[in-house]
Parts: sequence; structure tokens; C-alpha cells
Amino acid sequence: MSTEQSYGQQAMGQDARKLAELTDEILFGDIWERPELSKRDRSLVTVAALVAMYRPEQLPFHLDRALKNGVTKEELVEIITHLAFYSGWPTAASAIKLLSTAMSHS
Repeated sequence: MSTEQSYGQQAMGQDARKLAELTDEILFGDIWERPELSKRDRSLVTVAALVAMYRPEQLPFHLDRALKNGVTKEELVEIITHLAFYSGWPTAASAIKLLSTAMSHS
């Protein structure tokens, strides 16, 4: 039996077991695996949504995931720059800082 925790378990902890299960089984086990969009495209959409909604807690994980799914740093910078005009300068400035941090840990 593996003692390694799933992403949902790591993110939600033991207090939110059902939310962790739904994260693992539905979000990452089903939605992210649907063939209608590539994982790269799903990463683009997810990063854009998280930047626009100002969700800095989830953004580092998804920036890293986007890079692993083939989105380039230059593409992420361009997405964030583009969104500055739609979601606001503060959301873009925060996202760029998080991207710089993610790149320094890669």
C-alpha cells in the first residue's frame, strides 16, 4: 500500500476528504483526461481563468503544470500581459510575480 498522498489529499488535507476525492477522481481523473482538449490547452484555459479571477493560491500549481504540459514561459507571459487589459493590472502584476517564482523553482 502506497503512503504517497494524491494531489487532492495534499491540497485539501485530512479535514476535507470528500473534496480531496472529488479533486482526484473527477477534476484530475476525468475532466483533465477528456480528449476534446489537450492538457496543454486545458492549462492555457486554467491559467487564464485563475489570473482573471485573482486566485493566487492555486496559480503556482497550475503555472508549473502548464510548463510541464508544454506551455512556454513566453506564452504564459503573453497570456498574463493580455489579461492585464481584461482582468486588471493588479491581477497581471501578481501573476507575473508568481510566474517568476515558479520559473526559479523549475
